[in-house]
Amino acid sequence: MEIKETVKKLLQEMVVPDLSSIRDENSKILAVLEITNKRLDDVNTHLSDQSRRIDELRSELGQRIDDTSKRIDDTNKRIDETNKSIDDVHSDLINRIDANNARIDQFFQTSVTRNEHFKVDERLTRLENEVHAIRQQLAA
Repeated sequence: MEIKETVKKLLQEMVVPDLSSIRDENSKILAVLEITNKRLDDVNTHLSDQSRRIDELRSELGQRIDDTSKRIDDTNKRIDETNKSIDDVHSDLINRIDANNARIDQFFQTSVTRNEHFKVDERLTRLENEVHAIRQQLAA
């Protein structure tokens, strides 16, 4: 039994101090692991909060984009209405100008120029003089 006791003693002298240091190291590792887990929990909480905020911003931004698109659509409708109104006014003006041009053309076809009027005056004066001369010849 002496061998058994010697082996036991030897193991106690060699292994027990190592077991103590292993236990110390294990407790340090557990402490570091606990701190790491706490930090991971904090990071996960932070990421969840960031994800929630991103979702809120995405939702708000989507609504703002929808509102902006609606305003752009409304503006485009007003522009289309304005363009139609301008086209109507343009068409009306063209029709009025065409009517006025036709009236001007008719006026020029029926009117007498100054030169023609002067010639008509001269001819009338000459005819009046001839009629007067003929009357004097008849009266004589």
